[in-house]
Amino acid sequence: MNNRCSRYRLFGVFALAALVLTALSLPFSSLAADKLKPEEIVAKHLESIGTAEARARIQNRVEGGDVAVVLRSPGVAQFDGQAVLASEGNKNVMAFTFANADYSQERFGYDGKDVTVGYASAGRRSNFADFVLTHKVLLKEGLMGGTLSDSWALLNLAERKAKLDGGGIKKVDGKEMYVLKYQPKSNADLEITLFFDTATFHHVRSEYSRVINSQIGLSVDQSAKQSTTRYKMVEEFSDFKAEEGLTLPHAYKITLELDTRGGTYTGTWNVTINQVAYNQPIEPQSFNVGATK
Repeated sequence: MNNRCSRYRLFGVFALAALVLTALSLPFSSLAADKLKPEEIVAKHLESIGTAEARARIQNRVEGGDVAVVLRSPGVAQFDGQAVLASEGNKNVMAFTFANADYSQERFGYDGKDVTVGYASAGRRSNFADFVLTHKVLLKEGLMGGTLSDSWALLNLAERKAKLDGGGIKKVDGKEMYVLKYQPKSNADLEITLFFDTATFHHVRSEYSRVINSQIGLSVDQSAKQSTTRYKMVEEFSDFKAEEGLTLPHAYKITLELDTRGGTYTGTWNVTINQVAYNQPIEPQSFNVGATK
């Protein structure tokens, strides 16, 4: 009787061990299956925009729509305006206009050689403009605007010679996304992360972050005045629609968060695209917004 009980207990121990090992192995197997190589994600992403033939047919793009901005610093200001995005090859321009004397516009351009950034009002740039001017890689690499731009970074990755790392899945706002780290050929101060829908491979999010650590001063009082500075800009893309062979987002949101010794600032720009035109004549000077470089 004791031998039989011992055999049952031993069998139970082995069965439990097998169940535990199976349970432990499942997450790792799932993660391994979910992880894709960066080049696989890029290939599937490009197909999500359109076939190679459809992409090749489009020489430039012009998109127009509405933009609503909310600025918090720490008071709140809200404006509605118009948005225009245009791109051709590696050249791109983005412009927001508002009927407000203190905040009349945002303008960003790259003409293939120089980055130019406009003034929000006479002689004064906004925090948004300062951020883009400081981090010109956003325009030079075709990152800003994502697939809305013909100069989108991943459309011509081989020529840009940027490095991609990652390929795993991360949950953002409750949604699972493939994640890639983007490192330009020339070192950038920004940490650049691209996110893709796991089902469609649409590019749905970009994050740009930078942290400047506080420095130790010459005295205790000087050190106390130092603080860590944090910059973060997030682009979100949704409402994808097919037009003339290309599937592009029609909702575009930019969020800029600054945390500096001077205080905090948050700005959001919600763009709704309602007009899209391809292969239109665009004057070369359109990509230089005319402001000081």
